[in-house]
Amino acid sequence: MADHESTAPEPRRRLSTDRLEAFSDGVFAIAITLLVLDITVPAGSEDDLLTAVLDQWPSYLAYVISFATIGVAWLEHNAITDYMDYADAMVVRVNLLLLLLVSLLPFPTRLIAEYFGDREAERVAATIYGLNLLLIAVLLFLMWRYVVGEGHVRADVSDQEIAALTRHLKPGFAGYVALLILGLFVPTIAVVGYLAVAIYLLVPFSLLRYRS
Repeated sequence: MADHESTAPEPRRRLSTDRLEAFSDGVFAIAITLLVLDITVPAGSEDDLLTAVLDQWPSYLAYVISFATIGVAWLEHNAITDYMDYADAMVVRVNLLLLLLVSLLPFPTRLIAEYFGDREAERVAATIYGLNLLLIAVLLFLMWRYVVGEGHVRADVSDQEIAALTRHLKPGFAGYVALLILGLFVPTIAVVGYLAVAIYLLVPFSLLRYRS
């Protein structure tokens, strides 16, 4: 009996979500701020500054897409942690992987801005960008499924709320897969599609329908 008890697995340590949320919010905030640092005009543009500013429209498009995407990821992450009663070591590690990908997003954003219109280079940039977005969506979904599967959800969260968040996380996952494939052939349309996905996930259309 003593040997059996000594080999029994120890219960997983319960960790507060407070520090997890605080650290994550900081990374999200830094990543979303870094996006704007890549918006510049070429040196020596003072003779026709307006044209130089307007010519940077690919940078503005990439900035808006990535800003909206990070905003969506933050909202979804916030919903997950808000529903959590506690975290464990696995949640912390998956969260770190998620933050790694979020903090990486300014890099493919710059690639999209620099190579927009150059078909071959844009295809590569769009693929790297799409993979980054897809992996963020996948990790958010896996993190949520793990939280639900391991019973880390607060007792006062209803089954309807759990199902609603699960449904919300799925469209982004499917959309990024489809656009990643599309980007191999028509990268410009795929880039615009990433903005459409972000807007769809960012705007509470269900609430708008309900109010109407």
